[in-house]
Amino acid sequence: MTQPPQPPNQPPQGGFGAPQDPPPQGFGKAPEPGYGYPQAPPPGAPQPPGAPPAAPQSPPPPPPGQPNYGYPQAPGAPGTPPPAAPGTPPPAYAQPTQAAFPAVGSQPPGYGYPGQPGQPGPHQGYGYPQPPTMPTQPQPGGGKKSSKQMTIIVAAVAAIALIVGGGVFYASTKDGDKNNSAKGDDGKGGKDGKDTGGDKNDPPAGGGPAKEKAPANTTAKVGFQVPAPEVPKDDIWSVAGSWLTDDTYVKSGYVGKAKDHALIGYEPASGKEKWTIPLSGETCAVSKEVTDEGIAAVVSKDAKSTKADKYPDCSEVSAVDLKSGKKLWTENVEVSGSKVEFEEIAISGDTVAAGAGTGGTGAAWDMSGKLRWKPQIGDKCKDAGYAGGDQLVAVRKCGDYDAPKLKIQLLDPESGKAKWSYPLSPGVDNAKIISTNPIVFGQDTGEITASGATDVFSLSNAGKLRTRIKLEDGKYSHDCEVNKWASCSAIAVGNDKLYVPTRQHDAGGSDYGFTNEIIAFSLATGKTTGDRADAGDDGEMFPLRMDGGNVLAYKNGGYNKGAKIVSLDGGTMKETTLLQTPATESVSSAISGMVPKSNELLYTNGNLFMGKKLISKPYSKDDKEYIALGFTTQ
Repeated sequence: MTQPPQPPNQPPQGGFGAPQDPPPQGFGKAPEPGYGYPQAPPPGAPQPPGAPPAAPQSPPPPPPGQPNYGYPQAPGAPGTPPPAAPGTPPPAYAQPTQAAFPAVGSQPPGYGYPGQPGQPGPHQGYGYPQPPTMPTQPQPGGGKKSSKQMTIIVAAVAAIALIVGGGVFYASTKDGDKNNSAKGDDGKGGKDGKDTGGDKNDPPAGGGPAKEKAPANTTAKVGFQVPAPEVPKDDIWSVAGSWLTDDTYVKSGYVGKAKDHALIGYEPASGKEKWTIPLSGETCAVSKEVTDEGIAAVVSKDAKSTKADKYPDCSEVSAVDLKSGKKLWTENVEVSGSKVEFEEIAISGDTVAAGAGTGGTGAAWDMSGKLRWKPQIGDKCKDAGYAGGDQLVAVRKCGDYDAPKLKIQLLDPESGKAKWSYPLSPGVDNAKIISTNPIVFGQDTGEITASGATDVFSLSNAGKLRTRIKLEDGKYSHDCEVNKWASCSAIAVGNDKLYVPTRQHDAGGSDYGFTNEIIAFSLATGKTTGDRADAGDDGEMFPLRMDGGNVLAYKNGGYNKGAKIVSLDGGTMKETTLLQTPATESVSSAISGMVPKSNELLYTNGNLFMGKKLISKPYSKDDKEYIALGFTTQ
């Protein structure tokens, strides 16, 4: 039986890390290197140099008000059989299937290898194809529960593609990759990838000094693990959201016998519970940003799920103080008598901005909880989503529901008024904000693609196109969530460059295995710069975030080699190890079960945390499900 939550301030029992003893059968053997062959995704249709992005033929997005916020919240079909044997094709998109979660004790899928269905989620998991969403008519507010359920089923089925698939491609970086030379698509960009839209206020090439330093001993120990509560059969619960400050790891979870929803603060090294912030319902989204004062923002459901109402509204916006463990305020907005639901949330300056996704529009509050702007009835243009940080950037959506016109806008965070607008090419129905300073966004121009974004654009601070970077479909391995506007991961911007991981490919040499690289593109020319970091034999690496001018990256060294957090020098790409997890079978299995690339991965000051976004009932009573795993060098 799944282990129930532990009492506060006590370490969980039966975990995979020392000093707990493993079960007699072990924690499940990790896949052998080269287990199974990745399946190549459909190739994207390349465009000739200088041509505008092709108009996608994507199906309409789901209506506003649905709680999909990128995470399925409904169970799949009951009676789902165990994972199919390797090589078995995944179920058809039309077949609602309960997604499985690899737990400690089960055999986890390897990165890029076909295996058991992975963690359900909205991601284009490594950029895998997504099933079409169900077209429905837009709603002014909350939307119908039946529409929510349909969206949730579609999202859950989409998650099956997280692990299945994954072609073997190699991105050459030494010859400039001529096929990826960027050209402007709106007549404003220069020829041959030259920067004609820049200005004197564009960011400098350097990113400043790095804060993360290598400790005297980089070998980490298992700090603690947070066991998941017992989830009823066929249910999928959201535990989305985590932050890591200098002295606190904060994770969404459940407390007490009633399994109430809450944000829980832990001491990073020991896992001792520091405080709890109650929430009205499951988390729907959290801000990536934390202010200098330690304030973060969260969107939660307005009630707990019940048999009568399994899908409460994702309508409650709260500001929380991560230093004191206190909730500062909770607000919501209504349009035509219905609560507006939000799928993303961001902070810029003293503004908390919540985006309502593909069919709705946004709202914003100041740090005291005072409303700054909200949706207006009759508006033909809507703020679909926001990205925060140094600047507040919006994706503005105008026109008809089935033929939207999108713009990227730099907003005044106090008034919400646009300082400038950059129109996307007609027919483009998606945009992914990757960075707000400098402003970099992506779009997926293929009907079905194997990349999070096939085209990336850099803009000057004046809103002019600097260059376009063509990321050939199936060649790269970053991740952007479906129907979200600021949710890309495994991709980083810094030093006036875009850092992207390639897809895994044959490592070559005498030992059979797979590897990949992190390469860089210039945000001024769109061409590869020659910067390159190699994962090594039987490995995979991808960027986490920038640390001054350095790139922090996660590196999976393969079976029984341990995972690493490394710092890549922004000038030389020289690798420095900051942390390495224990190289044991049980730890490797547990890490693989967390699916780090598609879930939450945070590193600060010698502490590494992996968190789940969703949990469900394990396959067997011997399996264990964890909400979070922590490693520390302290």
